Amino acid sequence: MIPRAFPPAPGWSPDGHRIKSEIDYSRGPEKTWVYGGLRVRDGQQITMAASSRNSVFYQQFLQLVEDANPAGEIWVVTDNLSSHNSLSTRTWLEDHPRIHHAFIPVGACWLNLQEGWWRIFRKTALAGRSFANPDDIAQATAVATQQLNARARAWVWGRPAPPTRQLRRRYVYIQ
Repeated sequence: MIPRAFPPAPGWSPDGHRIKSEIDYSRGPEKTWVYGGLRVRDGQQITMAASSRNSVFYQQFLQLVEDANPAGEIWVVTDNLSSHNSLSTRTWLEDHPRIHHAFIPVGACWLNLQEGWWRIFRKTALAGRSFANPDDIAQATAVATQQLNARARAWVWGRPAPPTRQLRRRYVYIQ
C-alpha cells in the first residue's frame, strides 16, 4: 500500500453508490508492507506492517509468530522470497529450533491456506480506502486483524461436502 499524496476522493457517487478505488501497487521507499500469518487450527491471524520487505522485518514477524505460539513446533508455509531464505534468516532460525519452513512450489500459491485469508484481509482492511501515511495503514491492519480474529474459525483446505439431499416420498397411484 502506498499512502496518498493528495486529498481523498468523495466517498459517494451522485447516484448513491460507494466509490471504490483500486489498491495501488508500485515500488518505492514510501511503500508499506504487511506481513501476515494464519494459524489454521483456530483461524487466528497475526499481522505486522513494515517499511521494507527484508530479512530484518521478516525475522521480527517470525518472533511475533513464536511469541503467539508458546508451545509446540511451528511450521511456516511461505513462498520463495529471498528474505525467507537469506543467510541471516537461516542463522536466526538456528537459534529458534521450533520454527520450520515449508516452501511452496513456484506457481502453486493455491496450496497455501494463507492466500484465501489474504483475500479476506485485503477486502476488510485495504480495499476501497486511501491512506494519508504509513501509520494509517498500520492502524487499518491492526483493526482489521482484531475484527477478523473476533470471528475466527478453523480453516480447512478444500470445499465442504455438499449437503445431503432429501429423497422425495414416492407415491403409488392405484387405479
